[in-house]
Amino acid sequence: ITTIGLTLIPVAFQNMGGGNSAAKNFGDSKNLIVSFITIAIIIALEIWAKGFLKSISVLIGLILGTIIASFMGLVSLKPVIQASWFHLPQFFYFGVPKFEWSSSLTMIIIALVSMVESTGVFFATGDLLHKNISEDDLKRGYRAEGLAQILGGLFNTFPYTTFSQNVGLLQLSGIKTKRPIYWAASLLMLMGLLPKVGALVTIIPTPVLGGAMLVMFTMIAVQGIKMLLQTNLNDNRNVLTIAISIGLGLGVTIYPKIFQNLPQTVQLFLSNGIVVASLSATLLNLLFKKGSGEK
Repeated sequence: ITTIGLTLIPVAFQNMGGGNSAAKNFGDSKNLIVSFITIAIIIALEIWAKGFLKSISVLIGLILGTIIASFMGLVSLKPVIQASWFHLPQFFYFGVPKFEWSSSLTMIIIALVSMVESTGVFFATGDLLHKNISEDDLKRGYRAEGLAQILGGLFNTFPYTTFSQNVGLLQLSGIKTKRPIYWAASLLMLMGLLPKVGALVTIIPTPVLGGAMLVMFTMIAVQGIKMLLQTNLNDNRNVLTIAISIGLGLGVTIYPKIFQNLPQTVQLFLSNGIVVASLSATLLNLLFKKGSGEK
């Protein structure tokens, strides 16, 4: 969980700079000002706001950040103007799926990689709710993701998984019941029928998103650190397991091409820092236990 947060921080920084690090305007002063203002708004609301306003600090930060960015010329309403008012989704808009062994195998491998990250998110959420995550809980989570991916394919969208930033959002909002999720899901399905609303969401500038992401991703990392503090850090085996796993996870994230000479299938696994950290932690834990004669 710590690695999930740490490996996502570079994504937040890239968005704060404008999104495309190769662009000439990457790191432009306007991008940095807007992103840091968004962060400042979220922090201010967390310090001084109360109740409902405090629970939606990230949303308010995104809205106010977008408004401020519009005065700086970073927002275009053209997508909203061009979008229609109502549209019904069409199944298999891009074509009917065809079965291919190679494509299917690749997608299965990617799904397994995503499942590793989702497992960490499930445990982080359980820790926030002070609930022990059981094997049955994990099974239900995996089934829900599988169903979401099927529906995503039907409605021409991405294969959704349990996104890590939601852990940070739960931490900031303090929401610990399912009822708001039901309302949000219903509202999102309704909004999906209104293209203008969808277009309105897309006009949020990348630096504004980056500022909000930085807050949420760092919250994930801190949540992981809180969980690590519950272990016995006086035991060098635990310290080595944590240090090596986080080091490998961050190293792969920063230099993903280190495994470029390995087979493509192996690269799919080892190019993901979260998967590498998870595998490392699991193997080292088993190795140390076997070496000490523990069961």
